[in-house]
Parts: sequence; C-alpha cells; structure tokens
Amino acid sequence: MKDMAREERVLEIVVEAIDTLTEDFDLIDFLHRMSVRCVELLGVAAVGVVIADEHGALQPIAASDEHAGLLELFALQHDRGPSAESFRSGVARLDVDLTGLGEADGLGPFARRAREAGYLVAHALPMRLRDRPIGAMSLFHTRAGTLTPADARVAQALADVATIAILQQRTLAQSNLERAQLQAALTSRIAIEQAKGVLSERRQASLDEAFAVLRTYARAHGVRLADVARQLLDGELDPALLTR
Repeated sequence: MKDMAREERVLEIVVEAIDTLTEDFDLIDFLHRMSVRCVELLGVAAVGVVIADEHGALQPIAASDEHAGLLELFALQHDRGPSAESFRSGVARLDVDLTGLGEADGLGPFARRAREAGYLVAHALPMRLRDRPIGAMSLFHTRAGTLTPADARVAQALADVATIAILQQRTLAQSNLERAQLQAALTSRIAIEQAKGVLSERRQASLDEAFAVLRTYARAHGVRLADVARQLLDGELDPALLTR
C-alpha cells in the first residue's frame, strides 16, 4: 500500500508537470511544491533545485525550506557541493557522507555548513536534456544512511519531471520573446510607412524617395530607421533636416 501511495503521488507530480504546457504556468511555485513532495516521498529532510542561467552558471531556484535554499546558495557561491558536481559530470552523486569529508575532498566548507544545518548525508541528481545538463536536484538527510535503489529511481524521475517543466517554461519564454520581437517589428514598420506618407506629401515626392530620405538620415546619424520615423511623426524632428 505504501508503494502504491507513493506511485500515486509521483503521478500527481507528473500531471502537474503536464500543466506546464499552459502559458500561465508558475514555474517557481511548481518547483517548490515538487521539492516539498520529494521530502514526503523519499523521507529526506530537505530538497534543493539549482538550474543553469543563460551563461551556464548555476543559480538556486527552489527549495523545500529556507535552510536547504541557503545551503545551496552557499555551495554555488563557493562552487562546491554535490549539486555542482552532478551538474558538471551529468551523473548522480549519491550517499555523500557529510561527516567524513575534509578539506582534501574539496567539499570541506560545504560539508561544515551542511552539518551546521543538521544534515549528515547528501545526494544530487542531474537534470539534463539528453546529454546536456541544465541543473541538479539535491537531497539532504539529517540521519546517516543510504538512498535505496528504488528511492534513487524515484528521485531521478522527479528530477526529470522538473527538467521537463523548466524546458517547457524556457520554450514558452522564447516563444513569447519571438512574438514580442515580431510585434515590435510590425509596429516599427507601421511607423515607417506613416512617416513615408508624411514626408512624401510634404515633399511632393514618391514613397520610394521618401523612404530613401529616411534611410539616409538614419544611417548618417547612427539611429534606427523606426526611431527616425517616430521622431518625425511626434514632431521631434524637423522634416527640413531630412536630406539625401
């Protein structure tokens, strides 16, 4: 019954991830709820999620509680910790004994800070798209022990679900950016067409000639064509200054 209940909870998280297909999806809220669910499902004390920004630097994005969030932030500031290692290698780091790590292990400062927060064991699962890591999910225990193979599979599955949610959000963001850029281009084109009409009427010139005047002025002054058009339409630019 316990395994069935856990499977149902995992399925709920997967269903929530499917909701990322909607544009009003709140990624931060989803990742926080998923972190809390991981604590419940895996019997760990805390969970943290970090993802790579556009420059490839890891940033904390969600945690089950403030302690885990601050610990991940400390780890990333010092470029140390299981999550950073899992991100770089693309493989899981399981059963990291935080009580036995010294300076020679490279995780000494992180281990000390983790112990101060009450954590004794840590695990990190990569979040990746095929072979490209995009982040990592960390699990923290306040008691000694290992992650069972079944728990490790569930943890990796949840990390994969988080990956899907993040990638979907990035796709939507990119799509929105492209739509915004397209709309900006269309708006600019309208302004240019209007400016051509105004200039053509005032100069008794063809639209092609008016467009050539606008382009010449824009290039000579190092400004965008759309900006010249808007300045003309807003009365900020004297048409007499527009010469070929």
